[in-house]
Amino acid sequence: MKKVAIVFSLALGWASFGTMGQANAAGDAAAGKDQTVVCSACHGADGNSAAGTFPKLAGLGEKYLTKQLMDIRDGARPIPTMVGQLDGKSDQDLADIAAFYDSQTRSGGQTDPALLALGEKVYRGGVAERNVAACTACHSPTGKGNAPAGFPALGGQHAEYIAAQLRAYRKGYENAAGRTNDGDSKIMRTTAFGLSDGEIEAVSSYISGLK
Repeated sequence: MKKVAIVFSLALGWASFGTMGQANAAGDAAAGKDQTVVCSACHGADGNSAAGTFPKLAGLGEKYLTKQLMDIRDGARPIPTMVGQLDGKSDQDLADIAAFYDSQTRSGGQTDPALLALGEKVYRGGVAERNVAACTACHSPTGKGNAPAGFPALGGQHAEYIAAQLRAYRKGYENAAGRTNDGDSKIMRTTAFGLSDGEIEAVSSYISGLK
């Protein structure tokens, strides 16, 4: 339990979780909207994607999304479907895009009843025997995240997308081919590394149903 408490403290105190770096200039949502026409093909006009393979960007968190866009542009977070999409975009352009999507309201999702109990257990209590902290430490009990700290809002996100990211982080714990842009403290990689396939599926489903 002592080790779990330490992980909780790190998760609560480390504002660079989820690859947040230094503070960026505030974005202009109106200017950002004009740059999202191409983005809407995958992410929806209002940031609510129809397909589970593409993340909902609506209400994700401006600070978090700005940093993710920068990481994608700069190669720190390789995503095959995003190759070339952000080329030539300035930091301000990306901040504007992030501001637009964050200003949109995210659509809801549903939790698979068969996965509810395990998903809730992992999200709210973690997995003590493997030193996995509760997701609520950074993403809040309702999944709204912590925007000033750069912790993304997860509630209502596609379960398929969440599970894919957790598996990518888990792979990134030992293999650079996985997702590694969660900072030097490896909070997401460490957390995901302690989750089984079943726990990932369950907690992803549970998060999707949070409002």
